[in-house]
Amino acid sequence: MQIKKMPEAERPQEKMLYSGAGGLSNSELLALIIRTGTGEKSAVRLADEVISYANENTGGLGAAEVRELTEIDGIGEAKACSIVAAMELSKRLMSGHIGAVKVRLRDSRQVAEILMDEMMYEKREFFMTLNLNSKLQVESKSVISIGNLDSAPVHPREVFGPAVRRGAAAVVVAHNHPSGDPSPSPQDIEVTKRLIKASEILGIRLLDHVIVGNGCFTSMKTEGYFED
Repeated sequence: MQIKKMPEAERPQEKMLYSGAGGLSNSELLALIIRTGTGEKSAVRLADEVISYANENTGGLGAAEVRELTEIDGIGEAKACSIVAAMELSKRLMSGHIGAVKVRLRDSRQVAEILMDEMMYEKREFFMTLNLNSKLQVESKSVISIGNLDSAPVHPREVFGPAVRRGAAAVVVAHNHPSGDPSPSPQDIEVTKRLIKASEILGIRLLDHVIVGNGCFTSMKTEGYFED
């Protein structure tokens, strides 16, 4: 049997065909969306510049608008539209918003049940929000940040941005611990305090911060980190 060796320097499309989408970096995945680079930059290098620009100027690629992306040398309207369309489709699929039956949240256990299968086996931290209407029904779900093994940095503007845009009355935030232990870290406690203050300023209720582990969870509200 002939064993295929993976080329040392491989274009993203060839790499995906060889090892699947999971083997590609974020820049390589984005390069497949924008398809071509410029005379001076490969598609991967251009994609890397787009991601860096979005993180520094727009709060992340998922929040970038077409007119903002066209500020980048090498990104015209067609490429910018492709990027924004891909991000919007991803958010809609992740949120389960299309055709979904609205679920009314009653407690933190229900939040954990909604997110457990999706988050508990991830090898990186995912920070997410559930955006709720005035009846505490889930209108949408947003991925705010994807981090590394032990952190997923977030800022209040990123957490509450989707809620503001969607006119949400309340939010629940949640993230996973790849270690499987949902005990809150000092960073989790600090983030929760900052989000509580931001929610009071914005007038959008923060109902809970749920940490998902391996078949278990912790409610920061139940643990006493929220003031009634």
